[in-house]
Amino acid sequence: MAMQDKIGLITGATNGIGKAAALALARQGMTLVIVGRSPAKTQAVRDEIRAASDNGRVEMIVADLSAMAEVRRAAGEFLARFDRLDVLMNNAGAVFSERRETVDGYEMTFALNHLSYFLLTNLLLERLKASAPARIINVSSGAHRGATINFDDLHLRRGYGLGGFKAYSQSKLANILFTYELARRLAGSGVTANAMHPGFVATGFGRNNPGLMNAVMGLLHRFALTPEQGADTLVYLATAPEVEGVTGQYFEKRKPVRSSAVSYDESVARRLWEVSESLVGLAQPTPAA
Repeated sequence: MAMQDKIGLITGATNGIGKAAALALARQGMTLVIVGRSPAKTQAVRDEIRAASDNGRVEMIVADLSAMAEVRRAAGEFLARFDRLDVLMNNAGAVFSERRETVDGYEMTFALNHLSYFLLTNLLLERLKASAPARIINVSSGAHRGATINFDDLHLRRGYGLGGFKAYSQSKLANILFTYELARRLAGSGVTANAMHPGFVATGFGRNNPGLMNAVMGLLHRFALTPEQGADTLVYLATAPEVEGVTGQYFEKRKPVRSSAVSYDESVARRLWEVSESLVGLAQPTPAA
């Protein structure tokens, strides 16, 4: 299928690698739906990408993906407006130096970085299957290495950790566990699922926090990749013919690499799936005896 006939959805597309990837894909002719939190900013970025790519088929959906009701509304809006979905790119994410809770009472990092991926993907899964061959790409991070899933305190009420990085690394491990379990469940469907590490990129990441973290991120950005460099593997996984059919992998610099040992633990992945189903309201009722 020609790129002009494909439809892609990308979250977190108003800044950083999401915006860079959206522009690159729009320039290749894909019909693209960008998701952002701010109506004004999302519209401005949509108009900017349309002008820079000469592609009038860049559309927008506004949603705060930290709230599960908003994820559901965004999915419903997409399904109502578009009859196919060829590429889903879960990219929205953040790190928070101080612990916050969402409107659902969940720790913000876990909700935005993992639960939004999980719920949005599941709500769009039938449309992806109907559009097969289709691709799901989850943006993770090398920060997952050394992390574990704290099932006894997923929302880190008893120990948030310095600077929010404990929460962040747990969420990025969750992205990979989710990707691998999703790939197993989608076997034979024609829909692939892969995760990727963009590298350390000079974006707005971490700059939403006050004080020391903002200053540190500002210094580190001098040595970081550009958003375009960080988006390269994401665009590659969304478009490259050579990864057609490749699934259940973790990519860095366009190459599949090994993720952490715990990320391959299928029992942990299944447990995370079940807990996530319960948290977002997708858990299946127990059949009557």
